[in-house]
Amino acid sequence: MDCQALRYSRHAIERMFQREIPPNAVAQIIAEGEPIDQYLDDKPFPSMLILGHHNNQPIHLVVARDPTMGVCHVVTVYRPDAALWDETFKTRRTP
Repeated sequence: MDCQALRYSRHAIERMFQREIPPNAVAQIIAEGEPIDQYLDDKPFPSMLILGHHNNQPIHLVVARDPTMGVCHVVTVYRPDAALWDETFKTRRTP
């Protein structure tokens, strides 16, 4: 994802701290990670779910990009639950 700057929501900062995921890992995942879902109806900007890895563990980010300014807003950061995702962490398991 092409970002001119990164902005973190309070929620994202809290989750990064709780889950010990540093900002440089988040920035790397945004730059190099794999988009696995899009939320085109999100407001104020469409967002996407991005899969990346940090310390050999999968990480999911939800990031919204302001297309006019190129600023990416990190909404949340988490380690996906293997019970809810397939072995690739790209597809949600059906209940």
